[in-house]
Amino acid sequence: MDGRDWKKFLLPYEQSVEELKVKFKTLRGELKSREEYSPIEFVTGRVKKISSVLEKAKRLNVPMDQLESGIEDIAGIRIMCQFVEDIERLADLIRSRQDMSVVYEKDYVANKKPSGYRSFHIIIEYPVQTALGMKRILAEVQIRTLAMNFWATIEHSLNYKYKEQLPSEVRARLSKAAEAAYLLDQEMSSIRGEIVESQKLFEDNSNLVNIVLNNIQELYFYHRVREAAQFQLRFNEVWETEDVWGMSELSTQIEAAISRAKKGDQT
Repeated sequence: MDGRDWKKFLLPYEQSVEELKVKFKTLRGELKSREEYSPIEFVTGRVKKISSVLEKAKRLNVPMDQLESGIEDIAGIRIMCQFVEDIERLADLIRSRQDMSVVYEKDYVANKKPSGYRSFHIIIEYPVQTALGMKRILAEVQIRTLAMNFWATIEHSLNYKYKEQLPSEVRARLSKAAEAAYLLDQEMSSIRGEIVESQKLFEDNSNLVNIVLNNIQELYFYHRVREAAQFQLRFNEVWETEDVWGMSELSTQIEAAISRAKKGDQT
């Protein structure tokens, strides 16, 4: 083993993971703010520990002076989706970005591993601006459904416990579980439209409630205390009955009251 400063070696990888997490989370928020469906459910990231980097280098016969090009997943991003269809859409979004470039892809969704593992991997090259200048970092982006991720997490834990030598019975059970996860994804895809519509309705209603409550507080700011209190009572009634139409009508009335308050209209 060479005598390099491993902590400094990992710094650009740590920076790239943090930046990529922010960018993909921002992409999710931007899509939602445009009232579009986001294929991103949530994002995680990690940097391999030095021990894991060295173990993989030994297993793949990667020389110590070629770690940066020979080990492609020192920096890793994992993006979870709700539906299998979301994976390809997200892959397209990554391919079209100008702040990173795709090196190659590995489709384990269409071509599962013998273990049953399914996921879509994209190896990207990402430029990091360091104190010493720009450095291009290889990173692996894994895209998978929630069901795929649940299975993969369990498999990883079991492989760690048995040091990659899973007992045949455990391997068989994992294979059955992988098939069950696949069938679950298929079922969810069959009712995708219903699920997305329901989630949008719930989110729209939640946003409307937030708007109404914030606007009631704004009336207090304009010293319309009595009017604000009356609207609060009406909000409580509408909220209890879960009347979406009534909430929308109430929101319109409160906005009109705020408009009058801004103009100084005391009527």
